[in-house]
Amino acid sequence: MWQRIQTLYLLVAIGLVVSLFFVGYATVIGSDGETAKILFSEKLPFLLLTIMLLTANMSALLTFKLRILQMRVAVIAGLLALGFEAWVAVDFFRYHNDLVFAISAVFPLVVAILDFMAARNIMLDEAMVQEASRLRSPRKKRR
Repeated sequence: MWQRIQTLYLLVAIGLVVSLFFVGYATVIGSDGETAKILFSEKLPFLLLTIMLLTANMSALLTFKLRILQMRVAVIAGLLALGFEAWVAVDFFRYHNDLVFAISAVFPLVVAILDFMAARNIMLDEAMVQEASRLRSPRKKRR
């Protein structure tokens, strides 16, 4: 499990998702120059999406013995991360004059890319295992 590159992709994705609980989403600049930071965990939809994304990535990491399931869960996690990023993009275009967005606003996009890369490598591993088992199986004699 730990020697595969997809495990590294999923671990980095989990690290980014965990950081979403603690990092700022955007900064509001008031008319008097006062600033207030908005966290991802302060907005309920973002909090729920972060929890779902963390659960999906942890499930993808821990189902390493069931490669097909692991690949599907990684793809679902990637799609969920894309939806998360789409919601952030909608907020960006809606409030771009009022808010200053942090670099952490692109973390869901990075997580989606990592999830899709992990799913691709899981698929390649499954193909390699299937090919190896095909080569090991005894050939039927032709009559």
